[in-house]
Amino acid sequence: MALTATIYNFDIELANVDRGVYESFALKVAQHPSETNEYLLTRVLAYCLEYAEGIGFSRGLADPEEPPIMVRDLTGALRAWIEIGSPDADRLHKASKASPRVAVYTHKDPAQLKRALAGQRIHKSDALELYAVDRALLAEMVAMIDRRVKLAISITDGQLYVTMNGTTVGGTIERFAIDAA
Repeated sequence: MALTATIYNFDIELANVDRGVYESFALKVAQHPSETNEYLLTRVLAYCLEYAEGIGFSRGLADPEEPPIMVRDLTGALRAWIEIGSPDADRLHKASKASPRVAVYTHKDPAQLKRALAGQRIHKSDALELYAVDRALLAEMVAMIDRRVKLAISITDGQLYVTMNGTTVGGTIERFAIDAA
């Protein structure tokens, strides 16, 4: 028998002072059996950090040609391609050709991703936005995850504060660059 996805419900209060985005919304997120909790929470954090009109999740593994998160304008044109984890150079090359903006949020060691991408051919590599989610913050969030989560996220001066089911933790989202060909 095949394993099915686990559904998580997030009630989110977002205050991104750095971008001037203040929203309340609910997210229903499916976690594929092969996804770790770190990946799931990085996906949710990336969604919140990138929140804009037209943002949405892809169909996941059912459509591997799509990014995990995308932003489309009112005409349906792709405005941002957001990857999670450690995408390879070929995928980022394709993404950079398909979208005017590409961002990657990794929950893994950013030095390892930088080494894997170094010297690789990636279209508009200098425009790639690569972010490392604070691994200690993620570990604390994983310890508190539940199928129903009240989440308040505040971003100010590059600092990330997350209140999850009444407990507040803090950390950073660090931007880094790659040395692509």
